[in-house]
Amino acid sequence: MSGPDPSRPNQGGPDPSRPDPSRRSATVKRATKETSVSVRIDLDGSGEAEISTGLPFFDHMLAQLARHGLMELEVEAEGDLAVDAHHTVEDTGIVLGEALREALGDKSGLRRFGSVAVPLDEALVEVALDLSGRPYLAYSVGLPADASPLGSPGLEPQLAEEFWRAFAVSAGVTLHVRSLAGRNTHHLLEASFKAVALALRDALRREGTGVPSTKGALA
Repeated sequence: MSGPDPSRPNQGGPDPSRPDPSRRSATVKRATKETSVSVRIDLDGSGEAEISTGLPFFDHMLAQLARHGLMELEVEAEGDLAVDAHHTVEDTGIVLGEALREALGDKSGLRRFGSVAVPLDEALVEVALDLSGRPYLAYSVGLPADASPLGSPGLEPQLAEEFWRAFAVSAGVTLHVRSLAGRNTHHLLEASFKAVALALRDALRREGTGVPSTKGALA
Protein backbone atom coordinates (compact mmCIF):
# COMPACT_ATOMS: atom_id res chain seq x y z
CA MET A 1 0.00 0.00 0.00
CA SER A 2 1.49 3.31 -1.04
CA GLY A 3 1.66 6.20 1.41
CA PRO A 4 0.94 9.92 0.86
CA ASP A 5 2.73 11.60 -1.98
CA PRO A 6 5.41 13.81 -0.31
CA SER A 7 5.08 16.29 -3.17
CA ARG A 8 1.49 16.91 -2.07
CA PRO A 9 1.80 17.75 1.64
CA ASN A 10 -1.93 18.47 2.09
CA GLN A 11 -3.07 15.18 0.58
CA GLY A 12 -5.88 13.79 2.69
CA GLY A 13 -6.14 16.96 4.82
CA PRO A 14 -7.85 20.35 4.56
CA ASP A 15 -6.96 22.55 1.62
CA PRO A 16 -5.42 25.75 3.07
CA SER A 17 -6.47 27.68 -0.04
CA ARG A 18 -10.15 27.13 0.78
CA PRO A 19 -11.99 29.10 3.47
CA ASP A 20 -12.67 27.25 6.73
CA PRO A 21 -16.42 26.43 6.65
CA SER A 22 -16.56 26.48 10.45
CA ARG A 23 -15.57 30.15 10.58
CA ARG A 24 -18.31 32.75 10.48
CA SER A 25 -17.18 35.43 8.07
CA ALA A 26 -18.50 37.66 5.31
CA THR A 27 -17.48 40.46 2.97
CA VAL A 28 -20.01 43.08 1.90
CA LYS A 29 -19.58 46.10 -0.35
CA ARG A 30 -21.96 48.96 -1.04
CA ALA A 31 -21.58 51.98 -3.32
CA THR A 32 -23.86 54.99 -3.74
CA LYS A 33 -23.40 58.51 -5.07
CA GLU A 34 -22.50 59.54 -1.52
CA THR A 35 -20.31 56.72 -0.22
CA SER A 36 -18.36 53.58 -1.04
CA VAL A 37 -18.07 51.12 1.83
CA SER A 38 -16.43 47.71 2.08
CA VAL A 39 -16.53 45.54 5.21
CA ARG A 40 -14.95 42.17 5.92
CA ILE A 41 -15.85 40.53 9.22
CA ASP A 42 -14.74 37.30 10.87
CA LEU A 43 -16.71 36.60 14.03
CA ASP A 44 -14.18 34.00 15.18
CA GLY A 45 -11.15 36.26 15.05
CA SER A 46 -8.70 37.67 17.56
CA GLY A 47 -9.68 41.33 17.72
CA GLU A 48 -7.50 42.61 14.88
CA ALA A 49 -8.82 45.56 12.89
CA GLU A 50 -7.92 47.59 9.82
CA ILE A 51 -10.19 50.61 9.69
CA SER A 52 -10.18 53.61 7.35
CA THR A 53 -13.25 55.85 7.15
CA GLY A 54 -11.67 59.30 6.93
CA LEU A 55 -12.92 59.98 10.48
CA PRO A 56 -10.15 59.13 12.99
CA PHE A 57 -12.40 59.02 16.06
CA PHE A 58 -14.88 56.77 14.26
CA ASP A 59 -11.98 54.53 13.23
CA HIS A 60 -10.99 54.32 16.89
CA MET A 61 -14.51 53.33 17.91
CA LEU A 62 -14.77 50.60 15.26
CA ALA A 63 -11.40 49.26 16.38
CA GLN A 64 -12.82 49.02 19.91
CA LEU A 65 -15.74 47.02 18.53
CA ALA A 66 -13.34 44.53 16.94
CA ARG A 67 -10.93 44.31 19.87
CA HIS A 68 -13.46 43.76 22.62
CA GLY A 69 -15.78 41.69 20.44
CA LEU A 70 -12.88 39.37 19.53
CA MET A 71 -13.65 39.62 15.83
CA GLU A 72 -11.50 40.47 12.84
CA LEU A 73 -12.77 43.58 11.11
CA GLU A 74 -11.70 45.41 7.97
CA VAL A 75 -13.56 48.58 7.02
CA GLU A 76 -12.76 50.79 4.05
CA ALA A 77 -15.11 53.75 3.61
CA GLU A 78 -14.96 56.80 1.39
CA GLY A 79 -17.69 59.40 1.65
CA ASP A 80 -18.65 62.99 1.02
CA LEU A 81 -17.05 64.26 4.23
CA ALA A 82 -16.82 67.75 2.76
CA VAL A 83 -20.61 67.81 2.96
CA ASP A 84 -21.14 65.98 6.25
CA ALA A 85 -19.99 62.86 8.10
CA HIS A 86 -23.56 61.56 8.36
CA HIS A 87 -23.57 59.57 5.11
CA THR A 88 -20.25 57.86 5.86
CA VAL A 89 -21.23 56.91 9.42
CA GLU A 90 -24.71 55.69 8.54
CA ASP A 91 -23.64 53.72 5.46
CA THR A 92 -20.82 52.07 7.42
CA GLY A 93 -23.45 50.95 9.93
CA ILE A 94 -25.60 49.55 7.13
CA VAL A 95 -22.76 47.54 5.58
CA LEU A 96 -21.40 46.32 8.91
CA GLY A 97 -24.87 45.13 9.88
CA GLU A 98 -25.30 43.32 6.56
CA ALA A 99 -21.92 41.64 7.01
CA LEU A 100 -22.80 40.49 10.53
CA ARG A 101 -26.13 39.09 9.37
CA GLU A 102 -24.48 37.21 6.50
CA ALA A 103 -21.69 35.86 8.71
CA LEU A 104 -24.23 34.51 11.22
CA GLY A 105 -25.90 32.25 8.67
CA ASP A 106 -28.88 30.42 10.16
CA LYS A 107 -27.65 31.24 13.73
CA SER A 108 -27.50 27.60 14.79
CA GLY A 109 -25.94 27.11 18.21
CA LEU A 110 -25.87 30.79 19.13
CA ARG A 111 -26.21 31.95 22.72
CA ARG A 112 -28.26 34.74 21.07
CA PHE A 113 -28.53 37.17 24.02
CA GLY A 114 -25.89 39.39 25.57
CA SER A 115 -25.85 42.17 28.15
CA VAL A 116 -23.18 44.10 30.02
CA ALA A 117 -22.48 47.36 31.82
CA VAL A 118 -19.14 48.98 31.00
CA PRO A 119 -17.44 51.78 32.96
CA LEU A 120 -14.92 54.25 31.59
CA ASP A 121 -13.86 56.63 34.35
CA GLU A 122 -16.99 58.60 35.28
CA ALA A 123 -19.06 57.09 32.43
CA LEU A 124 -21.14 53.93 32.76
CA VAL A 125 -23.04 52.49 29.80
CA GLU A 126 -25.36 49.50 29.79
CA VAL A 127 -26.09 47.44 26.67
CA ALA A 128 -28.47 44.54 26.10
CA LEU A 129 -28.99 42.89 22.73
CA ASP A 130 -30.73 40.00 21.04
CA LEU A 131 -29.70 38.50 17.70
CA SER A 132 -33.39 37.99 17.10
CA GLY A 133 -33.82 38.94 13.47
CA ARG A 134 -36.14 41.72 14.67
CA PRO A 135 -34.44 45.11 14.24
CA TYR A 136 -34.97 47.62 17.01
CA LEU A 137 -32.85 50.34 18.61
CA ALA A 138 -33.48 51.94 21.98
CA TYR A 139 -30.74 54.52 22.46
CA SER A 140 -30.49 56.77 25.47
CA VAL A 141 -26.98 58.12 25.92
CA GLY A 142 -27.05 61.46 27.68
CA LEU A 143 -24.51 63.66 25.92
CA PRO A 144 -23.40 66.98 27.39
CA ALA A 145 -25.25 69.99 25.99
CA ASP A 146 -21.95 71.45 24.78
CA ALA A 147 -20.67 68.22 23.20
CA SER A 148 -18.37 69.10 20.31
CA PRO A 149 -17.09 67.02 17.37
CA LEU A 150 -14.40 64.49 18.22
CA GLY A 151 -11.27 64.10 16.11
CA SER A 152 -10.27 65.85 12.91
CA PRO A 153 -12.22 65.73 10.67
CA GLY A 154 -14.71 65.79 13.49
CA LEU A 155 -17.36 63.22 14.32
CA GLU A 156 -20.54 64.78 15.66
CA PRO A 157 -21.35 62.77 18.81
CA GLN A 158 -25.04 62.38 17.91
CA LEU A 159 -24.04 60.42 14.81
CA ALA A 160 -23.29 57.45 17.05
CA GLU A 161 -27.03 56.93 17.38
CA GLU A 162 -27.42 56.98 13.58
CA PHE A 163 -24.65 54.39 13.28
CA TRP A 164 -26.24 52.02 15.78
CA ARG A 165 -29.68 52.43 14.20
CA ALA A 166 -28.34 51.57 10.74
CA PHE A 167 -26.40 48.64 12.19
CA ALA A 168 -29.35 47.24 14.15
CA VAL A 169 -31.74 47.47 11.20
CA SER A 170 -29.33 45.86 8.72
CA ALA A 171 -28.17 43.15 11.12
CA GLY A 172 -31.64 42.35 12.44
CA VAL A 173 -30.59 43.00 16.03
CA THR A 174 -32.63 44.24 18.96
CA LEU A 175 -30.24 46.67 20.63
CA HIS A 176 -30.63 48.72 23.80
CA VAL A 177 -27.92 51.24 24.71
CA ARG A 178 -28.25 53.59 27.66
CA SER A 179 -25.90 55.63 29.79
CA LEU A 180 -26.24 55.30 33.55
CA ALA A 181 -23.63 57.97 34.34
CA GLY A 182 -21.15 60.18 32.54
CA ARG A 183 -20.11 63.71 31.62
CA ASN A 184 -17.26 63.26 29.16
CA THR A 185 -18.43 62.78 25.55
CA HIS A 186 -15.43 60.68 24.56
CA HIS A 187 -15.88 58.40 27.57
CA LEU A 188 -19.60 57.95 26.94
CA LEU A 189 -19.18 57.00 23.29
CA GLU A 190 -16.19 54.74 23.88
CA ALA A 191 -17.96 52.94 26.74
CA SER A 192 -20.94 52.46 24.39
CA PHE A 193 -18.86 50.81 21.67
CA LYS A 194 -17.01 48.63 24.16
CA ALA A 195 -20.29 47.58 25.76
CA VAL A 196 -21.86 46.62 22.43
CA ALA A 197 -18.70 44.69 21.57
CA LEU A 198 -18.76 42.71 24.82
CA ALA A 199 -22.49 42.01 24.58
CA LEU A 200 -22.02 40.81 20.99
CA ARG A 201 -19.11 38.64 22.04
CA ASP A 202 -21.35 36.95 24.58
CA ALA A 203 -24.34 36.60 22.23
CA LEU A 204 -22.15 35.14 19.47
CA ARG A 205 -20.90 32.25 21.60
CA ARG A 206 -21.79 28.83 20.26
CA GLU A 207 -23.42 26.74 22.97
CA GLY A 208 -25.32 24.06 21.08
CA THR A 209 -26.43 22.95 17.64
CA GLY A 210 -30.00 24.09 17.18
CA VAL A 211 -31.46 27.50 16.41
CA PRO A 212 -32.09 29.26 19.76
CA SER A 213 -35.80 29.86 19.27
CA THR A 214 -38.96 27.87 20.01
CA LYS A 215 -40.08 28.84 16.49
CA GLY A 216 -37.16 26.91 15.04
CA ALA A 217 -35.88 29.92 13.12
CA LEU A 218 -34.52 33.41 13.65
CA ALA A 219 -35.43 35.65 10.72
